[in-house]
Amino acid sequence: MSATVPGTPSRYLRTPDASRFVGLSIRTLEKHRIYGTGPRYLKLGGRVVYRVEDLQSWAESGAKASTSDPGTARVLPAKRHSQAALAQAAQPRR
Repeated sequence: MSATVPGTPSRYLRTPDASRFVGLSIRTLEKHRIYGTGPRYLKLGGRVVYRVEDLQSWAESGAKASTSDPGTARVLPAKRHSQAALAQAAQPRR
């Protein structure tokens, strides 16, 4: 369920607010940005901002029903990954 109304502008959060929103440290969010494993972001006037919708979508992409769910987590850890792992994480969920 989306909290935004169609036709209204997106809400943007800077890195400190985005990190609190998703429950990660600022440094972890920065690492995700460096390694390409994090949520989508924009640069506005040299500042990094995140859309609330992108943060929610990224966080929900790692949702599982139980620890025995098959497959790998869609939210990768904040570290270097092979191109194959990044491509697999980016594919739509079945």
